[in-house]
Amino acid sequence: MVQYFKNINRETLEISQPEGANWINVTPPFQDNEINNISKSLNIQRDLLIDSLDIEERARYETDEGVKLIVLKTPVENNSLNESDAYYVTIPISIIITERNQVVTVNSFENEAIRRFLNTFAKRHPERPNMMVFKIFEKVVMDFMQTLKEINHRRNILEQKLYDSNRNEELLYLMRIQKSLVYFVTSLRANELLLMKMERTNFLNCDEDEREFLSDLIVEFSQALEMAEKYSTILVSTLDAFASIINNNMNLVMKRLTSITILISLPTLIASFFGMNVMVPFEGKLSGFYVAIFLSIVVAGLVVYYFNKKRWF
Repeated sequence: MVQYFKNINRETLEISQPEGANWINVTPPFQDNEINNISKSLNIQRDLLIDSLDIEERARYETDEGVKLIVLKTPVENNSLNESDAYYVTIPISIIITERNQVVTVNSFENEAIRRFLNTFAKRHPERPNMMVFKIFEKVVMDFMQTLKEINHRRNILEQKLYDSNRNEELLYLMRIQKSLVYFVTSLRANELLLMKMERTNFLNCDEDEREFLSDLIVEFSQALEMAEKYSTILVSTLDAFASIINNNMNLVMKRLTSITILISLPTLIASFFGMNVMVPFEGKLSGFYVAIFLSIVVAGLVVYYFNKKRWF
């Protein structure tokens, strides 16, 4: 699906043709020859349009025959049916500035950042393509931060459940969160390096205001990266701590079961002596039964006292 937007009197209007459009947004589902038609009408190499359709595409920028391409990583919710997959993954989004200063965005999946940009498209500098690109960057980093806060909130809830649960389900959920944070840390680091390189090379030929805005964006991406790294470190420490707790609990259970086994076996051992086919004290007398019971209780009591002293229970 291709959408053409134009700003008229600070109002965003969707038009039917690419001529005169300030922003062209390309999202799935893609119809037959749709990419080829866009390539011809906007004079953009087809390879630049399909780069973001590869979800493993790295963050980068390049120039091809006057057309500027920026590939940025954005977070999206993972709709995979596999229960072991991450809750969130990152996908590339292509931002293209044409020779006519039109901004084209190409997404392999719909994402929140583009939706937010549409809501503010007409409010700030629609005639300046650089600022349009930077506003998309801003919405992307906001999306990262909001998703990170949601992930951290979900992690706190799962940790609380782990204190009262002996199941592995919560641990599996935490592992899915950990995978999401790995995606985020990797993508945020790549995005930060991309923006720093753009600032250093002045890729978009920015003026003073635009360079200042780009510097602020770099700071925000750095903050998002620090958040992701911090949450990832906390989660790894939490998983390690719970793994140690689980191992310790298992050792305690095994120790108690062993102690109970010893307690049960001692009376059985004493009774076995009195049941042997040899001469034993009190043979043939009723008092022999009570003597065996008494000895079993005394020995069991001594063992319980010893185990309590050693704190085995």
